[in-house]
Formats: sequence, structure tokens, C-alpha cells
Amino acid sequence: MTGAGVAGEQEVSGRILTVPNVISFLRLALVPVFAVLIVRGADVWALGVLAVSGASDWLDGFIARRFRQVSRLGKVLDPAADRLFIFVTIVALVWRDLIPMWLLVVLISREVLLAGLMPFLARQRYGPLPVHFAGKAGTFALLYAFPLLLLAEWDGAVGTIAAVLGWAFAWWGIGLYWFAAALYLVQARVLLGPARVTV
Repeated sequence: MTGAGVAGEQEVSGRILTVPNVISFLRLALVPVFAVLIVRGADVWALGVLAVSGASDWLDGFIARRFRQVSRLGKVLDPAADRLFIFVTIVALVWRDLIPMWLLVVLISREVLLAGLMPFLARQRYGPLPVHFAGKAGTFALLYAFPLLLLAEWDGAVGTIAAVLGWAFAWWGIGLYWFAAALYLVQARVLLGPARVTV
């Protein structure tokens, strides 16, 4: 690892009130707003909320790195906001019959698998595993897929193109999401391996 990489890892503060954290809190606040909009069939407004959420997800990470505002809370809050938004969005799209139930099961199964690691890591005093680039890329792909799949409801060429692009992003997102899960499992095995030997 380069010196710059080490320095970047060390610049983690205990601050709570930072610009990236405020953005993440605002993204969390948009979750129920999106849920209400999608249930009421206000698709245009729901698309706007998804677009804002996706942009804010990129923005908080950029600000945190660019202005050295990476915090311990942010490292937990940002992925938690992403996962909650993805979960609510998938449930809403399944409820609207815009995506099949198996997509929900595939993504939720991944979260359940990783959540099962937490007690073992906590027992050895390890915190949450750092977010991997593959997982972040998968999140971005899914956040692009959802508004496109919602847009696929429209008639004509716009809906057809949106459906093709939406499912392309969805498949990439699923693949990267599970690839990241495999990396997390390997990382957890490395961390927990010595602990199991000494117990």
C-alpha cells in the first residue's frame, strides 16, 4: 500500500456534524418520501427523488475525500443509507410489479449473509468491514437501474430503451454486489482465522 493510501486510511475523525454526514442524513430522510411517492403512483417525482439520492451518494463521498471529512460515523452511515434506500426501492418496485420477486430475494439474501458476520466480528472486537470498491460500484449500478426500470413503464421508445439499460445495470449491480460479498467473506475469514485458532 502506498503512503498516500495509508494516510488516507488514518484520516478518520470522530466528528458527527460534517457535510458528508448531513448529506447522508438527508438521503435517509428521502427514503420515506420516495416510498410514499411510489405507492401513490407519482412516478415523475419518484424519479426525481431517486436521481437526487444517487447524486448525493456520489457527492458525500467526494466531499469526504476531497476535504478530509471522513469520519467513523460516515463510514457506517453512508453504506447504511445506501442499503436502506436500495431495500425500500426494491420493495416498492416489487409491490408495483415492475421487477420480479426473485430480485428482492437475491439482494436481501446478500445482506442477511453479511449481517450474519457482524456478531462474529464484534466478538473479536472488529468493527464493520470497510466498504469495498466492488460493493460501491454495485450500489451505483443498482441506483442507476431503479430509475431506469421505473422509467420502463413509459410507452414507446423511451420505455423500451430504459428497460434494456435498466436491466443491464441491474445485472451488473447484482454481480458486483455478490462479488463484493465474496470479498467481505474472505476478509472476515482472514480476520477471524487467528482468533478461532487461539480460542
